[in-house]
Amino acid sequence: MIVARDTSGKGVARQAREGSEAHASGGRGGAVTIARTIAEARAALADLPRPVGLVPTMGALHEGHLALVAAAARECATVAVSIFVNPTQFAPGEDLARYPRDEARDVALASGAGATFFFAPAVAEMYREGAATTVHVDGPLAGRYEAAQRPGHFDGVATIVTKLLTIVAPERAYFGRKDAQQLAVVRRLVADLDPPVEIVAVETVREADGLAMSSRNVYLTAAERAKAPELHRALLAGRAVAGQGARAVVNEVIARLVIGFPSRLAAADADAPRRPAFSVDYVAVVDPASFAPVDEAGAVPPESLIVAAARLGATRLLDNVAVGAATPDDTIPDEPDPHRGPASRAKE
Repeated sequence: MIVARDTSGKGVARQAREGSEAHASGGRGGAVTIARTIAEARAALADLPRPVGLVPTMGALHEGHLALVAAAARECATVAVSIFVNPTQFAPGEDLARYPRDEARDVALASGAGATFFFAPAVAEMYREGAATTVHVDGPLAGRYEAAQRPGHFDGVATIVTKLLTIVAPERAYFGRKDAQQLAVVRRLVADLDPPVEIVAVETVREADGLAMSSRNVYLTAAERAKAPELHRALLAGRAVAGQGARAVVNEVIARLVIGFPSRLAAADADAPRRPAFSVDYVAVVDPASFAPVDEAGAVPPESLIVAAARLGATRLLDNVAVGAATPDDTIPDEPDPHRGPASRAKE
């Protein structure tokens, strides 16, 4: 952990060139600064109080992002939020063009949660003509799950995170646990390249029905949104059978996503009617640091993660639960009679 001198209240933000910064009422009663260029960002940050906490985002902020901002505000004198839809982490055919963008809304929300500095560059500022350097994290992280499903995605993530850490130079940077493999990639990057920053993980923020908050949830139709919480419920059901090994966990999660009821009922009645299915990209039990899969023949270590990616229509959902993090509130859905359709759901 980086120990930094806290000079909160002793610095005065530098005013950059007219037109390149916007000022509004900040979450702490001060001015909000928006820098558009790397030079402006560095000039402004030079006079802001330390420690600085960075929350990297692609905008389209929701309560999950605001939880990161709030965590940074509790621990840091200055909260910096980057708003940059990073093109290098989108594969061909993904949603770069339609990714939601509303900077004014994002600034208002994040400043209300405690952010006072924003870095919102153009693509040409971050990727100048002739740029030829990419940051690549190798090993198990580079070849499985999200990395396999979205080739090049983590190179884009690693490159932009490295640039942001270099530009903002925060003492702490905040990432959500929902994107667990991304978090592991960032931690590996920091461990290998030694930037003077602490990576702080913040718990996943969920809707009341358990759906993990994501900017892409806006793509769900009403029918898909009603079904989407089944992903989290399936992961909870998988965690409940972790004592039977990793293979049992994976089978349970897949059965609930694809068939709609527990794996033992699916095995007992192959002719049972099936509910509308998720399209499953992967389900796995992994080590949270390396994302190496847990040995199916052995016991599941409590620190393991159950990770899954699945699609509803055109929307891809990502979620995970820790095997050893069960709480009394993590109620598993009632088991249905497969011939009677969906069961009532226990309250989570």
